[in-house]
Amino acid sequence: MNTQEFLELMAKAKIYDLTQRLSVHTPPWPSYMPLQVQYFKRIAGAHMGQGANGQIIKTSNHVGTHIDGEIHFYAAGRSIGDTPLDFWYGPGVVADISKDVEDYSLYTPEMITKKVEVKKGDILIINTGYNRYAWDQKESDEIRYFVKHPGPDPSFHKWALEMKIKWIGVDCGSADHPMNTIIRNWHPKLFVEAEEKMKKQFGKDWDTLFPPDEYYQVMHLQLFPKGLVHAENLGGQINEVSNKRLWIGLFPLRGIELESSLCRVIAVEP
Repeated sequence: MNTQEFLELMAKAKIYDLTQRLSVHTPPWPSYMPLQVQYFKRIAGAHMGQGANGQIIKTSNHVGTHIDGEIHFYAAGRSIGDTPLDFWYGPGVVADISKDVEDYSLYTPEMITKKVEVKKGDILIINTGYNRYAWDQKESDEIRYFVKHPGPDPSFHKWALEMKIKWIGVDCGSADHPMNTIIRNWHPKLFVEAEEKMKKQFGKDWDTLFPPDEYYQVMHLQLFPKGLVHAENLGGQINEVSNKRLWIGLFPLRGIELESSLCRVIAVEP
């Protein structure tokens, strides 16, 4: 393809925004600092200046759509700014499993591959359907979004490594099952609900199905040292690209010290 053909192709491409809207009302991951926005000057001249609006923002890196970097959990890993730009974009798929999961559900590699062909080295975006419970949606439900969302089954992290997945994106609070995180301790009554579901479905209690020493935050602790990270809280137009193969891009801040970063995620369709 020559330059002109490439430019014509890109001129006709459709870009989808898979990013959740960001606001001071956007809830951070539980216990993290929320977004704060303050004007330090205004057009009318208040606060030591005039002629322009200017703002100061203060936030943790885990509010709204964001990418968890390797050093979020792995001290010897790469920071966001030290990760090459081409790591963040490339071919990938959006697997829509929203009709196959519900509160506390486990998703499997087979659920993903039944919806769309996943190739080695792909970027994998998982649409659990829980984007509908995000803060700015009609069905907004912060507990369901962060505490009850589906998560990976015991085999999922191993499959992701075998497939050499470049990075993973999810449309809910975490790429880990919430009951394999500290949320389990913060919401003991809901943990009982989740465990009862596992007993009915698999005949096992939670710690038998997920031995804590191996599965506590497995998607973070075991994958980040291997360079497989994930973006969380995706949303936007994610439902418009269900089960499609696309060109996917993620754009974080180039912060040399950043363990994670707020970011914009897009999907490009020819």
